[in-house]
Amino acid sequence: MELGGAAVITAFWLGILTSISPCPLATNIAAVSYVGRQLGSTRAILLAGGLYTLGRALAYAVLGAAGVWSLMSVVAVSGFLQGTFHRLLGPLLIAVGLLLLGLVKLRLPGMGVSQGLQRRVDQWGVWGAGLLGVVFALSFCPVSAGLFFASLLPLAADRGSPLLLPTLFGFGTALPVAAFAVLLAAGAGWMGRVLDRVQAFERWARRVTALVFITVGVYETLRFTFYLI
Repeated sequence: MELGGAAVITAFWLGILTSISPCPLATNIAAVSYVGRQLGSTRAILLAGGLYTLGRALAYAVLGAAGVWSLMSVVAVSGFLQGTFHRLLGPLLIAVGLLLLGLVKLRLPGMGVSQGLQRRVDQWGVWGAGLLGVVFALSFCPVSAGLFFASLLPLAADRGSPLLLPTLFGFGTALPVAAFAVLLAAGAGWMGRVLDRVQAFERWARRVTALVFITVGVYETLRFTFYLI
């Protein structure tokens, strides 16, 4: 099945949107800041930010690839995707759009930093940033869970891309984190203003993405579910 540029851009954009959503954004800044305070030097902070970024990207890529490969390897699921996927795609996009707008609430168990994990991160030094990246990538918030499980995985399975699209999603989540590490290394004096702008952009981007998802979802529902178009 042809992958298409739209699917590539969508996967990367979903990753960026996941990373700058309020819950992951706060987690990313806290993690990079924590490791940075432990290390002190600018070079070490940049290295820690890079390892944290790589940890997040690899975690999403591996989890996404495993999920998509599992879906594609099951004959019954594969037949379902080929036969009825487009009928469910519309309602699924509408649900994710409503989740992004905050009109649908999704409760997930929280996952904080345990004392054991904190001690291990401290013991590993700069390499502990990579461990934090993996752990926090797997600590899904409602928005990130909706974007990953309800948007990326169905898209990757439908396009037959168990590796490329999840990897692009992972690097999309990593891009803003790398930028935060650079800002932290340069000095936190003006980081607050940048963070305010990122949060303002996130609210705008999330709403626009939600409206696009809902619009496409309504179109797909009318076309493939009710055959009205």
